[in-house]
Amino acid sequence: MSTTLPLDETSLRAIVDEVLRGLHRNPAAPVVAPVVAAAVVAPRRESRFGVFTDVGAACGAAHRAFLQLQEKGVAGRVKVIEIVKGLAEANAVEWGKIEFEETKIGRLAHKIEKLQIVKLVPGVEWLRPYALSGDNGITLEECAPFGVIGAITPVTHSVPTISGNIVSMVAAGNAIVFNPHPGGARCATVAVRAFNEAIHAALGIEHLICVIADPSIDTFNALCQNEHVRMLCVTGGPAVVNAAMKSGKRAVCAGPGNPPVVVDGTGNLAKAAADVIKGAGYDNNLLCIGEKQVFVLEHVAERFMNELATAGAAKLTAPQLARLTSAAFTTGKDAGGCSHPVLNRKLVGVDASVLAQQAGATVSADVPLLFAETDAEHPFVMEEQMMPMIPVVRVKTFGDAVSAALKSEHGYKHSAIIHSLNVEHMTQMARVLDTTLFVKNGPSTAGLGLGGEGYLNYSIATTTGEGIATPRTFTRTRRCVMVENLRIY
Repeated sequence: MSTTLPLDETSLRAIVDEVLRGLHRNPAAPVVAPVVAAAVVAPRRESRFGVFTDVGAACGAAHRAFLQLQEKGVAGRVKVIEIVKGLAEANAVEWGKIEFEETKIGRLAHKIEKLQIVKLVPGVEWLRPYALSGDNGITLEECAPFGVIGAITPVTHSVPTISGNIVSMVAAGNAIVFNPHPGGARCATVAVRAFNEAIHAALGIEHLICVIADPSIDTFNALCQNEHVRMLCVTGGPAVVNAAMKSGKRAVCAGPGNPPVVVDGTGNLAKAAADVIKGAGYDNNLLCIGEKQVFVLEHVAERFMNELATAGAAKLTAPQLARLTSAAFTTGKDAGGCSHPVLNRKLVGVDASVLAQQAGATVSADVPLLFAETDAEHPFVMEEQMMPMIPVVRVKTFGDAVSAALKSEHGYKHSAIIHSLNVEHMTQMARVLDTTLFVKNGPSTAGLGLGGEGYLNYSIATTTGEGIATPRTFTRTRRCVMVENLRIY
């Protein structure tokens, strides 16, 4: 999914420097550092079953694997998909624990569930040819693979994104080289190795899915420049997305999101509150599609917030909100010298009970979400904060709600949600925000086919416009034309 914690070059080098300073102070002491640093400084240096430290070697191996996959035909692709879906489900608990222990963000139960539902990602059945038959002959258009795809995956959903990408990309006939976020590199390596071992045993292809074990900005750049990589799939921040789009290669890019919710009071407020909690509280609001701020008509605002509390969310007082805001954001300056809130990444994806402690409050560990009343310009409204805390903003009219929602979404055109029984309101908001996902009267997760109709994938290409990725996303169209009168009738 689109939202991640991108690691820029400055941050990466700062982390490495801090680890090295710690070693210099006490060379005999064990390194106690963020997992992201461990993944960079102490990589697993292997070159079996898709695990590489050298980008060039990985891309070359993936290219050879792509040629082998072509020889296996569609049946070979189907077998790979069966293996990946089967292993993701069978190892969901173990891999979920590994990812949770490495990244330290989100909720373990949801890490596990995201792997269990990889089976919902569509495969080769999505690829249907298009044919024309007329007086001048027959034309057939088919979906052909690109070859080797370079994929950048997020720390927020490391193994689920990799698993879903494999299903879609291999269904399309491609091989893949993953450059995972350093904070999720170890769990990515574990999964890729297991996938390749099973694929090799079944099909004799060892490196169909490759992963860079010690990913960095340098390996990302090398992946973008490698001659074997014909396509890029990027989930990351603006810098990484921009770099991919300037690479000269076909790029499918999932950018940032800050999904707003509008509650106009015409529907069931209790259901609306429960749906907001279900979406925003999922995996501690790490989902890019997750509800991030609510705009509610003032005549039902109190009732809606009461329903949030009744459904299990915990309300913060104004002083508690102020304390949490001070902990969650600092002030930085952009390139033009203008001040803006800077997210405290240490609080991203932590439990609501941890956020409550920062606010000077105490809530039980099973509380899924905090909420507080704010104004429309509050940092929790305007920033994609990825924390289980949702701001609630009162507005006078539905038009005001839509305008505020549009401003908070920043034109990312990612996701938006409305709770309403007024069809005109639904239509107005859909047209004004023009988002890739628009969910009516349900949790944000319904937009991925979870509780709503549709299909699942963890890559949602909002920046480049493909939307929720499918196997067709990773194909190119080839047209074959037979001229003259070949019609039966």
